[in-house]
Amino acid sequence: MKYVSTRGKAPVLSFDDVLLTGLARDGGLYLPEAWPQFSANQIRAMQGKSYVEVAREVMTPFVSDVIPEADFAEIVEKAYARFEHPAIAPMKQLDGNLWLMELFHGPTLAFKDYALQLVGHLFDYVLTKRGEKVTIVGATSGDTGSAAIEACRDRDAIEVFILHPEGRVSEVQRRQMTTVLSSNIHNIALKGTFDDCQDAVKAMFNDLEFRDAYKLGAVNSINWARIMAQIVYYFYAATRIGSPDRTVRFSVPTGNFGNVFAGYAARKMGLPIEKFIVGSNRNDILTRYFETGTMTMDSVEPSLSPSMDIQISSNFERLLADVYKGEESALTQAMAEFRDTGSVNFGDGRWKQIVELFEGHRLTDEMTLQKIKRAYARTGELLDPHSIIGVVAARMAGASETATIALATAHPAKFPDAVERATGVRPGLPPHMSGLFDREERFEVISNDLDAVKAHISSKVDG
Repeated sequence: MKYVSTRGKAPVLSFDDVLLTGLARDGGLYLPEAWPQFSANQIRAMQGKSYVEVAREVMTPFVSDVIPEADFAEIVEKAYARFEHPAIAPMKQLDGNLWLMELFHGPTLAFKDYALQLVGHLFDYVLTKRGEKVTIVGATSGDTGSAAIEACRDRDAIEVFILHPEGRVSEVQRRQMTTVLSSNIHNIALKGTFDDCQDAVKAMFNDLEFRDAYKLGAVNSINWARIMAQIVYYFYAATRIGSPDRTVRFSVPTGNFGNVFAGYAARKMGLPIEKFIVGSNRNDILTRYFETGTMTMDSVEPSLSPSMDIQISSNFERLLADVYKGEESALTQAMAEFRDTGSVNFGDGRWKQIVELFEGHRLTDEMTLQKIKRAYARTGELLDPHSIIGVVAARMAGASETATIALATAHPAKFPDAVERATGVRPGLPPHMSGLFDREERFEVISNDLDAVKAHISSKVDG
């Protein structure tokens, strides 16, 4: 399996190089040259398998020429050993045709654990074999940072720098990052938005001299390994309720588009998925694109669902690469136009192709609170301000005979203020996170200035 950039001008790489490279050197994102294919019988055979077994089967084609099968099986086993629920990603039926998949039973209570626990072990494996070290730089709107830190803490071959937007993540999210005092963990509170954090990370990767000097690696979903690991739970969820003999829809609360793109990848690999429903908050650039055919950037507004407070959905470029069908130069030009002007139209034909499979729905903060309250009253489920958007977007998409699976992407205790405001019930942290609010914090506040961020990283690594 080889990997190519969406923009067509970066080297073709093997999996281990893609893992360590993150962003392609031409500014694009890596994708497999061809999608592995699973037959209906192969998918049907997954129905009785555990999450770990499905994970091994789905991901092995992506890594098999680099990691021996027995070694990869051990990596996968270790990656999911610390999850609190025996099913790893349990399913709940909310009504006759709507299901909820809980993706918050990992160490940091968010769906990012499902990829980053694996990625941490993959980094360890590849770096040990090569005798190399890497400097991880990542941007987080709240959940990626804590999941990456938990996966990479106390590892001798990895220095980790995570940028989060100052004052724009929940207190639980912040403390999950800043109370990890391991010597290889460095938290940066950037005076800006998540998009500013993401721009800084991309700029460091595009500064090839800086990138090479510090051997930068990525944990954001620009790293293909993140997407690869998330493909698994689409296969797992669909086969729990009868796929491939039952077609499904997925409803996904979405910010950076990586989570829902993993579902698109599962569909390309043979999983029968009829539709993807994309849930947005007030930062609704994706919903507006699906409605109008024009992608227009707006200012980022803080909301009750901060992990979705994004206006530049990086992984959307991976979807565009498919609909541009090899026209890499045209895609590169379109992405440059979007960054330069804040608006771009990818063409009516491409837009129509995309909206055949994707639709978007938005919730205001007021609606989010109302729906959390209603869901608790009707079902007894406490849903966080992101997960409820997935559930409600599924209902807003209208009645369908097709089963719909909504992704619950975070534990309600990560956003206790919003949940308590809606329901009067304050969700408690699980035992392994007790004492979080009493622990010492450590982080640096840095202005939204790329040179200042680079200088900080240089001083820590060189020191």
